[in-house]
Amino acid sequence: MIIPILHVKDAGEAVGWYERLGFTKQWEHRFQPDFPAFVEVARGDMRIYLSEHKGDARPGTLIYLKVRDVDAIAAEFGVDVQEVPWAREIEIQDPDSNRLRVATPGESD
Repeated sequence: MIIPILHVKDAGEAVGWYERLGFTKQWEHRFQPDFPAFVEVARGDMRIYLSEHKGDARPGTLIYLKVRDVDAIAAEFGVDVQEVPWAREIEIQDPDSNRLRVATPGESD
């Protein structure tokens, strides 16, 4: 399993945003109470780590997520679904400018 790490400024805010995508917070770790957070969110088999640590990941990272319900996510975020040869997909950005391409694969995928 590969788990992407995305840099976020505020893990609490980021978790709330990812909950709109159907993710739930699994756990949070801090070395000390006032240190940066490192959080895992999950949606089914998908996992994403959200890190407040400087140096973890680059701003503007792009990840690709395959889901069964791209239309529901498009409606939640008020964006139009694009038809491409391999899927129906959208692209959205989280509060920290990380890019997510979310897609429902075509019949042959």
